[in-house]
Amino acid sequence: MSLTLRTISREQHLAYIQSLPSASHCQVPAWADVKSEWRSESLGWFDEQPGQLSKGGGRMVGAGLVLYRQLPKVKRYLAYLPEGPVINWYAPNLDEWLQPMLKHLKAQGAFSVKMGPPVIIRRWEANTIKAGIADPDIKRLRDVEADFIEPRAFEVAERLRRMGWQQGEDGGAGFGDVQPRYVYQVPLENRSLDDILKNFNQLWRRNIKKAEKAGVQVIQGGYDDLPTWQQLYEITAERDHFRPRPLSYFQRMWTKLNAEDPNRMRLYLALHEGEAVAAATMLTVGRHVWYSYGASANHKREVRPSNAMQWRMLRDAYAMGASVYDLRGISDSLDETDHLFGLIQFKVGTGGQAAEYLGEWDYPLNKLLHKALDIYMSRR
Repeated sequence: MSLTLRTISREQHLAYIQSLPSASHCQVPAWADVKSEWRSESLGWFDEQPGQLSKGGGRMVGAGLVLYRQLPKVKRYLAYLPEGPVINWYAPNLDEWLQPMLKHLKAQGAFSVKMGPPVIIRRWEANTIKAGIADPDIKRLRDVEADFIEPRAFEVAERLRRMGWQQGEDGGAGFGDVQPRYVYQVPLENRSLDDILKNFNQLWRRNIKKAEKAGVQVIQGGYDDLPTWQQLYEITAERDHFRPRPLSYFQRMWTKLNAEDPNRMRLYLALHEGEAVAAATMLTVGRHVWYSYGASANHKREVRPSNAMQWRMLRDAYAMGASVYDLRGISDSLDETDHLFGLIQFKVGTGGQAAEYLGEWDYPLNKLLHKALDIYMSRR
């Protein structure tokens, strides 16, 4: 394989993503429009045979969305590929994929590169996690023996280290710009809905029935319902002590993502007696469906709108032919006193699996500026 890398059009980028079973929603061309404060570029990797090199031909074998953030007062950039690039991460010649990318990004003025290989290292089944929670000596998911380990992922990490890439800090629970290292997923492929529901824990099944009996209705909303979403989201942000994104961010998400694919983003609202008491956004790329953001009111929690809404979203994902319903970020803390423990406890009830990704990796092209960025980010 003779690999070349070059800038590609959005149309080429989207066509490549559409040819795959799935890719991260952070790697579709429209994600650049959502992150409008960053400059963006689409990159393509091509397998070119002799004689094609000068013609710019060849078969596209990888793509990456790069977001560039300028340093204050300096015309130098952090180049970020969230949950990407979309390449063959298990290729033995991984350096031949990444070195041309580094060279290109340096020429574009990047002083540092950050990327998030979409490579899963470990998976833990719900029952394994529950046993870990019950064990007073275990405080972290990483201390629990995994049900599945991908040995090739460790080879990828070793190759990256040898190339000079540095592993970043563990991703948080998905509330910031850094993508989560630990996520929770419900596999849907080759399973019946009955089987999926049976794997929910007793409390989840009881809460779904309770919501049904209380008359909770889950509907799909539209652009005009985003202000209702925002009210619930801001209530949730105050309750859970995080800084909410503005309404304009979700309006931009809706407009830009659905312009690219009318089914890319959905909004769900759980109503009780005509009042919206919970809401969530859902994203789809290929056969991968994500529960992206969630929100709920402080009252009427006893009618369990969030459980009803998740069950509806999961069933819709199943009907769309999704292979996985991704509940997105979790913390790896199994300590019940940790403020993020409720997140994993809620998601474990779906009977799915926790998955650990390789995390985000940095390549300092200019060590001095990279260090300055580190100091700035730690202060922020």
